[in-house]
Amino acid sequence: MTAMDSAATETGARVPGPTELWVERKGTRRYVGHSSRGARVEIGPADVEGVFTPGELLKIALAACTGMASDFTVARRLGDDYAATVRVSGDADRENEVYPRLEETYELDLSGLEPEAAERLLAMVRRSVDKACTVGRTLAAGTEIELGFDAR
Repeated sequence: MTAMDSAATETGARVPGPTELWVERKGTRRYVGHSSRGARVEIGPADVEGVFTPGELLKIALAACTGMASDFTVARRLGDDYAATVRVSGDADRENEVYPRLEETYELDLSGLEPEAAERLLAMVRRSVDKACTVGRTLAAGTEIELGFDAR
């Protein structure tokens, strides 16, 4: 079975197999990220136009995860066509090569809700994100990374 294949569950439902991810070098400090689903992203240093840095992709992954983890919760209260923006920022500690703090701002128009209902929704959004945002949970918990080699 390849990464593009689906597997059958005990109920007979089809679930997608794991997505393969990789980057290919395109030049000095320039890479293209790929997924087996056909997605591509240009990656490079901050002084190059039209690319994301790896740190920017990390931040975007966090913001996207926050939005996606809360999507159903917000849509149930505001409707499927609600507008939202999740901004994320945080400076790198270049001495230690880490982002010691990332800050997210979830921009959401709650003007159509009573203040109590808006507060309840924000609490539900926080719970949804805390429960279901894999990227945020991974960053908060830390993760073990193993680097292997396929040198020929």
